[in-house]
Amino acid sequence: MDVASHNRKAWNRRAAEGNRWTVPVPPEAVAAARRGEFSVVLTPTKPVPRGWFGELEGSDTLCLACGGGQQGPILAAAGARVTVLDNAPAQLEQDRRVAEREGLDLALELGDMADLSRFPDRSFDLVFHPVANCFVPEVRPVWREAARVLRPGGRLLAGFGNPVLYLFDEADDAGGGPLVVKHRLPYSDLTDLDPAALERRIAAGEPLEFGHSLEDQIGGQLDAGFVLAGLYEDGFPGSTLAEYAPPFLATLALRLPVAPPR
Repeated sequence: MDVASHNRKAWNRRAAEGNRWTVPVPPEAVAAARRGEFSVVLTPTKPVPRGWFGELEGSDTLCLACGGGQQGPILAAAGARVTVLDNAPAQLEQDRRVAEREGLDLALELGDMADLSRFPDRSFDLVFHPVANCFVPEVRPVWREAARVLRPGGRLLAGFGNPVLYLFDEADDAGGGPLVVKHRLPYSDLTDLDPAALERRIAAGEPLEFGHSLEDQIGGQLDAGFVLAGLYEDGFPGSTLAEYAPPFLATLALRLPVAPPR
């Protein structure tokens, strides 16, 4: 199955429905960012620490799988030279609308987060990658490409799900009922849902998800040539699991000057 094509259509649909991650920021947020007062998230609720950005003004910043008219416009208003890459045209359209409304210079690119071949090596100072790699079957290529396009000492700010999210049924977690372990890890909608449930998910136009191991999420960053410099956990409103364990992580990783041996 062509996962990227299916998920593109699914996120186009979510944008049309007004999903919370597709609603553009208001003018007031852009105005505040221009004054240096900004807040963005990698995970559902916690703002990213300001110190994680380093010198943001004038930096070449890639907002990776980050369409929706939210983080990209704010970082541009704060002084970064921003490129937004996303798999869904409707998400990029939200960024275009904010840029036009606010007079921001945003470069918009349609594409797969795991394929940044359009960008030369060492093109960016910062890669900002909020929770999104749950929508690709393999996450290590995402880290390798991020490392390739970052300059030595560049920063990768990434949000992702703790794989324990996928031990349980999504409906049980959101519905406040008891949590019963149903799936093995690492998780894939394609192989771990029963065929009828997978067919319903596809027919409903829901994006396909993948719960990557921490070995691939964090170990994959280290193997790609990063050193970990920061980490925090976050919850999610309405999640039963979040009452017991934070289901999301964010990391700050620095690009080593020399690529690791392969």
